[in-house]
Amino acid sequence: MKLVVRVKLLPTPVQAAALEATLHACNEAATWAAEVALEKRACRPLGLRKHTYVEIRQRWGLGAQAAQHAIKKTCDAYTTLKAGLRAGRYGKPGSKRHTRAAGKPVVFRPEAAQPYDDRMLSWQHQARTVSVWTTGGRLKNVAFTGQVEQLGVLARHRKGESDLVRQGGKWFLIATCEIPEKTLNTHPAAFLGVDLGIVNIAATSDGTKHSGRRINRKRENDRTLRSKLQRKGTKSAKRRAKKHAGREARRNKDINHKISKRIVAEAERTGRGIALEELTGIRERARLRKPQRVKIHTWPFAQLGSFIAYKARKAGVPVVYVDPAYTSQECSQCHHTERGNRPTQARFACRSCGFVEHADHNSSHNIRRRGWMAWVCGAPPTAPELTLTA
Repeated sequence: MKLVVRVKLLPTPVQAAALEATLHACNEAATWAAEVALEKRACRPLGLRKHTYVEIRQRWGLGAQAAQHAIKKTCDAYTTLKAGLRAGRYGKPGSKRHTRAAGKPVVFRPEAAQPYDDRMLSWQHQARTVSVWTTGGRLKNVAFTGQVEQLGVLARHRKGESDLVRQGGKWFLIATCEIPEKTLNTHPAAFLGVDLGIVNIAATSDGTKHSGRRINRKRENDRTLRSKLQRKGTKSAKRRAKKHAGREARRNKDINHKISKRIVAEAERTGRGIALEELTGIRERARLRKPQRVKIHTWPFAQLGSFIAYKARKAGVPVVYVDPAYTSQECSQCHHTERGNRPTQARFACRSCGFVEHADHNSSHNIRRRGWMAWVCGAPPTAPELTLTA
C-alpha cells in the first residue's frame, strides 16, 4: 500500500532563496502550459509537450525533467477538473459556476507542490540531507528532519516521486513510500462495530468510548473563538483565525490518529474485522438541531474513517462498510425499531423488550451485526486504495 511521509527541510537562507525561485518558476511554467492546453485543446502529456516543452526550457530555464513534470502536472490538473465537472462538483452543465470552471485555464499558486523524481532529488539518510535540483544549480547538503518512526519508514520503503512544497513559510518534502501489507485475515472471528457520533467521537461494540468532556469542551471553545474572530473581521483577527484553524486541524488529526490506532490494534489483537458506517451523504441524511449540526460538521469523521481503513490494511484487518440507517433506533437485542426507543441522546430503552443501554453502544452492536452479515454475504474485504500522510 502507498503511504505518504512528510519531512521538514531546514535550508539555509541561500538554499531557501534557490528553492523559492525554483518553485515559482515551475508553477509559472505550469500556469502558462495550462493556458496553452486550453487554447490548443491539448490536455494529454504527449500533445501538450509538442506545444510547450521547448519554450518552458528556454523561457524559465527548467531542466528536462522539471519541464516534463510541469507539463504532466498541468495535464493531471485538467484530468481532475474534468472528473469534477462530470461528478457535478461545479454545478449542473450550463450553470454559471460550471461554465466558468470549464472555460478558465487552471492556475497554480506560486508555492504549489512540484514533483521531483530520483534524477532531480537524492536522499542521504545517514546524514539526513538531500541533494535537490534548482534553477540555479544543484543544491547539496540540504538538511531535513522528522519523527524517528517516519524517517525509518522513509529510509526503508521510499519509492517513486517526492513533492517539494512550501507551507506557512516552511519547506517540506512529501515522499511516497510502498509499505508491505500483512496478509488479510479472511476468517475473522467476529467484527468490532464502530459508531461515530456527536458527543462521543467513536464508540465501539466492546463498550469503549473514544472522546470525553475535555475534548468536547475544547471543541466548544474553538467554535466560540472562531465566531468571535469572524465577527471582528479585522486583518489581525483574520490572521489569528487562520493560525488557530491550522492548530485546530492538527489537533483533530492527532486525535483521529490515536483513536484509529486503538481501534485497529484491538481488532488485530482479537482476530476480528472492523465494521464502519458508510458516511457518504451524511450531511444530507442527518436531521439535527443547529447545535448538533455544528458539532457533526466541525469534526473530520471522513478523515477518521480513512485513518482506520489504511491502518487496518497495513495490519491485515478486514474492514466492511454498512448502511447506518436506523442503527440508533433499532434494539440490538430484539431488533424492534422505533423512534421512541431513544428518549434522550445518551439513553436507549427498547419499548418492545425493555432492553436499556447507552445509545452509542447499542448503535455499535447493530453496526457490528450488520458488518458480520455483510461479510457473510460477500462484502469487499478491504478498504479502497488510500494514499495518506503518516
